[in-house]
Amino acid sequence: MNILLYLSEIIIPLTAAYIVSYGLFNHCHVFEDFTHGAADGIKTAAGLLPTLIGLLTGIKVLRASGLLDFLCGCIGRLVHFFGIQNFPEELLPLALIKLISASASNGLLFDIFKEYGTDSFTGMAASIMMSCSETMLYCLSIYFGSVHITKTRWAIPGSLCAILVGMVASFVLADILT
Repeated sequence: MNILLYLSEIIIPLTAAYIVSYGLFNHCHVFEDFTHGAADGIKTAAGLLPTLIGLLTGIKVLRASGLLDFLCGCIGRLVHFFGIQNFPEELLPLALIKLISASASNGLLFDIFKEYGTDSFTGMAASIMMSCSETMLYCLSIYFGSVHITKTRWAIPGSLCAILVGMVASFVLADILT
């Protein structure tokens, strides 16, 4: 265990030293290359801002309009129709918001923890759900938007299938663990 603690403390300085020494050994202008990379990074971040602002605004509108509650009610009835009676409906807003925003879903996760506790079935399922899914719509819009890809083909259906499997697995694993 002490070796892992030692390695975790020195890995970043060793990586930085390796990069600088590699650049010097190959006669590169390390600091100049670093500043050019940082400038390119700022340009990329500035190009992503409109998409990010649109997503965050959309999430606020979704929650404030009541559409999120309506969608969760419809999905809850669908889940009960398929015979899954003990599925906690408190996880449905988390599952929907997790597709769009990590920070908003973290807020919902903390609300679930406050109300049900971290060791409850609902808290455990929410924790597993958060770790086995990704902010799919956010990532796809940012990544595809930054390189101007409009035909995503199977990216969205494939991502949704993978996230659905992860959410079902989180429900099953939480049932086993509690």
